[in-house]
Amino acid sequence: MKIRYLNYNQKLKSEFSERIQKISINAGFTCPNRDGSKGIGGCTYCNNQSFSPEYCQPVKTVNRQIEEGIHFFRNKYQNQNYFAYFQSYTNTYDSIDKLKSIYEEALSHPLIKGIVIGTRPDCVSDELLDYFMTMAKRYYIMIEYGIESTNDLTLKFINRGHDFSCAENIIRATAARGLRTGAHLILGLPQEDRETILSHADLISKIPLTMLKLHQLQLIKGTRMAQEFEHHPEWFQFYTADAYIDLVIDFLERLNPAIAIERFVSQSPKELLIEPGWGLKNFEFTAKLEKRLETRNTWQGRLFKNE
Repeated sequence: MKIRYLNYNQKLKSEFSERIQKISINAGFTCPNRDGSKGIGGCTYCNNQSFSPEYCQPVKTVNRQIEEGIHFFRNKYQNQNYFAYFQSYTNTYDSIDKLKSIYEEALSHPLIKGIVIGTRPDCVSDELLDYFMTMAKRYYIMIEYGIESTNDLTLKFINRGHDFSCAENIIRATAARGLRTGAHLILGLPQEDRETILSHADLISKIPLTMLKLHQLQLIKGTRMAQEFEHHPEWFQFYTADAYIDLVIDFLERLNPAIAIERFVSQSPKELLIEPGWGLKNFEFTAKLEKRLETRNTWQGRLFKNE
């Protein structure tokens, strides 16, 4: 069977002898786009409740969250190891000493083989990258950056507080130290047409990314974006699952084939989700996408231009 895109989980299997499961950790960080140092109110689409597991609460120690996460996943899979995934808010936004103590608490657990750190492009210093470079000699280290869009007008509209060049520069600095780099993109942000969305693939293909997560735009209750939708629905286009599959495949065709894909969609709790309501689990969506790739006889990088 032809491999039609570079699957990040398959790539991990080639690096580790046992299955790797990520355990989400909430270490009680905040965000400079909420506390006033970069902005207030956060990104217009953001409600952290939409992606935080029940065991992942900041009142618990990092070690306790790891133990509860292992207990949760142990019943599903045997003989696996784990990454500690610092997911909620900006997980590099504190003093260097505090950050080291948190990361090293996670890495001290015998079943934790690495850490994945979700953060903003404007919240990582050279000192911190040098520390990660040292840790990467012993552990798997992945730094995930929220890019969300390569369009500066969009980034301003959603109140990100940084531009695309900020993301591009820090990803290059991260990769230059031999560190694995990840990125998040949201496809379908307000006022982005199809060609703008597809142009993201061209731009991020030029930067040294290890892994990419794609997410459909989800409208979440309690966000500023939900209020914007109520007053200006014309700003938004919510794709059906089938239309989004074709959009993602068009995106993949233009994407650098060396960038591994970890996911194509995200799932928010039904009680928080306003749009779109597809009723598909991630693996069901991926199965449909893989079938569509076969039907269209296409693959990641088919139209990629290495300029």
